[in-house]
Amino acid sequence: MFTTAWTAPPQLPSEGFTPNWSREGFWRQSVRQVVRLTAGGDRLRIRLSNAYGTSPVRLAAATVARTAAGAAVEADSVTRLTFGGSGHTEIPARGHLLSDPAPLAVAPGQALTLTLHFDAVTGPATFHAQAFTTSYRGEGDLSADVGGAGFDARSESWYFLTAVETDAGRADGIALLGDSLTDGFGSTPGADRRWSDQLARRTGRPVLNAGIGGNLLLNDSAWYGEKALHRLRRDVLEQPGVDTLVVLLGLNDVGFGETDEQPTYKPAPVLEAEELIAGHRELIRQAHGRGLRAVGATLLPFGGSDHWGEHAAEVSHEVDEWVRRSGEYDAVVDLRRALADPADPDRLHPAYDSGDHLHPDDAGYAVMAEAVAARL
Repeated sequence: MFTTAWTAPPQLPSEGFTPNWSREGFWRQSVRQVVRLTAGGDRLRIRLSNAYGTSPVRLAAATVARTAAGAAVEADSVTRLTFGGSGHTEIPARGHLLSDPAPLAVAPGQALTLTLHFDAVTGPATFHAQAFTTSYRGEGDLSADVGGAGFDARSESWYFLTAVETDAGRADGIALLGDSLTDGFGSTPGADRRWSDQLARRTGRPVLNAGIGGNLLLNDSAWYGEKALHRLRRDVLEQPGVDTLVVLLGLNDVGFGETDEQPTYKPAPVLEAEELIAGHRELIRQAHGRGLRAVGATLLPFGGSDHWGEHAAEVSHEVDEWVRRSGEYDAVVDLRRALADPADPDRLHPAYDSGDHLHPDDAGYAVMAEAVAARL
């Protein structure tokens, strides 16, 4: 039985946060990407997505290997991937592709390096914008390269890669559906200190990070992904080995309308608590329909941030009270109270604030992981 050991939700090519390679795509280049697995096994397979591509993408070669350091890999671990028995393939337009199982022993917490070689123009690349770890690009076929010296360009996004599955045989995976708070904004890049990473270490269970920075519960965004109500099926319910969903969403829905300084936030409709509660109920319905336990988290304090305003404050408190008291979630994690400043409960505790009064730092993410672990 295969279990999803790592995931990153796909997004439309864009430059909503930082420069990346998604719009230009790749041609006669290799892309090397590093991920950290939350489940081990003796075999693994990868899932590639061309969800937002209008033409098939030709993949000339692909390998996996255990990570050494940076773009380097362990020489004796480089393993060629096949797709339907072939070393080359096409990722269908608007579709995805699952590799054949490959023999490579990995452990929970292992860093895995995947290298993709594209010998033809890919067109714009389906990607995940905020990886908070380094990906590498080099000219030519570097799929079997060990030392990594040929990779002379760097990015902090993942391209085409959306999941790694192992034959762990686990059915107790935890999927985290959220926005930048789940994606890991504010954590130390390259250190794997998102709350998803820390939750995996605390619980020993597979943890799937289904966060997208800027994501909304109720509306699609060209920069910040499809609305969570729609992508839940693809990013969580169709992943093998998941039995628990944790929801932390709504902060952008209420906060985007409080500032005019960020054009990618627009349009930002003014929403009422009843609309967000209806969205939560639909997430719960879908999760229960697939036999998953649904855990709801209150929003974090965000006073003093660019998301804060009178209406956002009022609606966020109303929604949080519903999460706490309605009994509709199977369990509740009160992250607002766990991370609040005792002197001003509407603000993040200074010890947990990454600096923008919206996103936690590494210590704050550790508190989130501890609070969620206690409710699982």
